[in-house]
Amino acid sequence: MSQSIANPNADRLRALLAQKDIIKMPCCFDALSAKLIEQAGFDLTFLSGFGASASRLGAPDTGLMSYGEVLDQARNAMQAISIPMIADGDTGYGNPMNVHRTVQGFAQAGCAAVMIEDQVAPKRCGHTQGKSVVSRSEAIERIHAALDARQSHDILILARTDARREHGLDEAIARMEAFADLGADIFFVEEPYNIDEMRAICSAADGVHMANMLEGGQTPILPPDQLAEIGYSIAAYPLTLMSASMKAMNSVLENLSNGRPSDEYLLDFADLRKQIGFDAYHKKADDLAKGQSD
Repeated sequence: MSQSIANPNADRLRALLAQKDIIKMPCCFDALSAKLIEQAGFDLTFLSGFGASASRLGAPDTGLMSYGEVLDQARNAMQAISIPMIADGDTGYGNPMNVHRTVQGFAQAGCAAVMIEDQVAPKRCGHTQGKSVVSRSEAIERIHAALDARQSHDILILARTDARREHGLDEAIARMEAFADLGADIFFVEEPYNIDEMRAICSAADGVHMANMLEGGQTPILPPDQLAEIGYSIAAYPLTLMSASMKAMNSVLENLSNGRPSDEYLLDFADLRKQIGFDAYHKKADDLAKGQSD
């Protein structure tokens, strides 16, 4: 068997996970939000499918974005940052061969990990109505295909199940245990309803567990140190940035409509330019010009 193509970001994520401290992971939705996350000092981000669909299409996360559109959004975000990023691979966009292609595509784009879930296509956001899952055997087939794909292109596999709501906690845990037996790297049981369920999930399988800290969702919002005590390694904040930015934009638009100032919501123009990258751009341009003249 040929050796897997190296992926430095996958190695960076493995190193982060080996440190054993819980990783606080704000989720991005485009290149700019990913850049701000890195500038704020975070070591890991996740391209939220909910956020990417809202940002790119102005539409809900209901399976409307194609594989190509999600991959393009991931590439754009990756080009803006140097920290590792996990991508949302949804259901894998079809049968096991589609899952295989999806995983390889995100690996080739440089994503550190890709999440594959067991929802019926078209998928739904995990805390909204109308979601259902495929059979356990089909869910296992998806993760098996994902793991096979990484034999040629290195990437971590984040295995997700949404079975809790429709089939109960025992079925969700059984699926997670099956994913663990296959060799998935990170486990994500969506929508536990209380702390006892969160403890049961983390105690059922050794390994890396991700908690979804969705404000307003079904799962309790807990501080990182309590999540770590329960057994989680990653605390994901999927919509915190998008919700905050939308609230700020709505407030500014209301102020503009009513002729009121919005200074409290605005960055200093110098800071705005710096964070977007104008200062770095001009410095690089000057360095190149000096090098040519030397």
